[in-house]
Amino acid sequence: MRNLVDLLYKVSISETIGSTKVEVNNIQFDSRKVSKNDVFVAVNGVTVDGHQYIEKAIGLGTKAIVCEVLPENLVEGVTYVKVENSTIALGILASNFYENPTKDLKLVGVTGTNGKTTTTTLLYELFTKLGYACALISTIKIVIDGEVIPSTHTTPDILTLNKMFREAVDRGCEFAFMEVSSHGIHQNRIAGLHFEVAGFTNITHDHLDYHKTFANYLEAKKKFFDDLPKTSTAISNADDKNGKVMLQNTVATKKLYALKTDAEFKGKIIEHQFDGMQLEFNGKEFWTSLIGQFNAYNLLLVFGVASILGQDELEVLKALSTLGNVDGRFQTFKTESGIIVIVDYAHTPDALENVLDTIEGIRTKNEKLITVVGCGGDRDKTKRPEMADIASEKSNLAIFTSDNPRTEDAEEILREMEVGVKAQFYNRTLKITDRKEAIKTALKMAEPKDIILIAGKGHETYQEINGVRTHFSDVEVASELSKILNK
Repeated sequence: MRNLVDLLYKVSISETIGSTKVEVNNIQFDSRKVSKNDVFVAVNGVTVDGHQYIEKAIGLGTKAIVCEVLPENLVEGVTYVKVENSTIALGILASNFYENPTKDLKLVGVTGTNGKTTTTTLLYELFTKLGYACALISTIKIVIDGEVIPSTHTTPDILTLNKMFREAVDRGCEFAFMEVSSHGIHQNRIAGLHFEVAGFTNITHDHLDYHKTFANYLEAKKKFFDDLPKTSTAISNADDKNGKVMLQNTVATKKLYALKTDAEFKGKIIEHQFDGMQLEFNGKEFWTSLIGQFNAYNLLLVFGVASILGQDELEVLKALSTLGNVDGRFQTFKTESGIIVIVDYAHTPDALENVLDTIEGIRTKNEKLITVVGCGGDRDKTKRPEMADIASEKSNLAIFTSDNPRTEDAEEILREMEVGVKAQFYNRTLKITDRKEAIKTALKMAEPKDIILIAGKGHETYQEINGVRTHFSDVEVASELSKILNK
């Protein structure tokens, strides 16, 4: 049990009706989960307004209501707390309920369009290798001191986050690394958390189905840094044209990393092959099995964060040189006949272009490059022609196929992709709706030393068609088919 007055510490309150000196069991923002003596926070969400469920919550035994608009009919014996913003209040309540776990952890948040998963995962693996107990919250998985917990959102809800951070602290974790999505920032799903370090990777065209304009998307990312306290450190990519914009209004300590311009953390690619890169960070060289300029940036951000957190630079670079690829991020394997297969999560125009440019920079040009790519349904449609344009121009053959059509018609998605193909590259394209068949066709058409890029789904182990998810892994399918086809 917790006293409501303690949970409301630092919450911006407009009005209270009833006593705040009551004992409560738990905090809920989903009325279906309300039990007797809980606090119900009425959150005005993207699709549902929690204020509509206040009466239901009271019927289930809630003792206190936190809301932005007081209901017309007040029930005797129930405490009502009116606040300016219920999502921010929920974050503060959650932190107080779990005794502010992020004050006892060094929490690192990473935001940006591409690279969040790779960077946070590498940070977790690095600090674990350096001997620390850590927590990871990413798109792929959630890990607390080695124990894996299934992940459903890039940024979980704030109650879940605080519960996990409290568990991490209780299990002796010193560091936590988490992806911070633009949706999570905009919906205040990180309110009340204390970030020791906030990192920015890059920002490109994405999520406009939600944010509507690029300016809104940029502002959502920037808000993460604007809200940091003086005790935090913000580190940003100086080579991204909006990298310094992110730091404009923050009161946190500012740091920059870059491959092309001057920065506190300066990197350089010395050698680049399909089996790895020779890099130089702040004058010190090391080898990594990771591939691509985008991974050089990810590693440089990891290096910068580790330095900010007081780690020895040489020890960090030694550990980084032993770390491998993150699942579904430029994940490479060679078939028995010598075909190189690359599976990557690239699902934005910029990410796809980065991957294709990386391949182009390493290949000999004596082999074919076949790209298998699709676009997700119920998502930003403006990406579709751009993705097709990039794939067809930068590949010897582009096979357009389904990704996760969700509730949309897969054939229509492919038609919208085809619009972006320039006339001179049209004969380089095929349209095969069935993803497995598309991968099979790519393997059949490939010869030894050819390169197949399978883009868009990466680490995902499912395909969602008409709202139904079935098991599907690009890595598994490509591997199995290559054996069946003797490729």
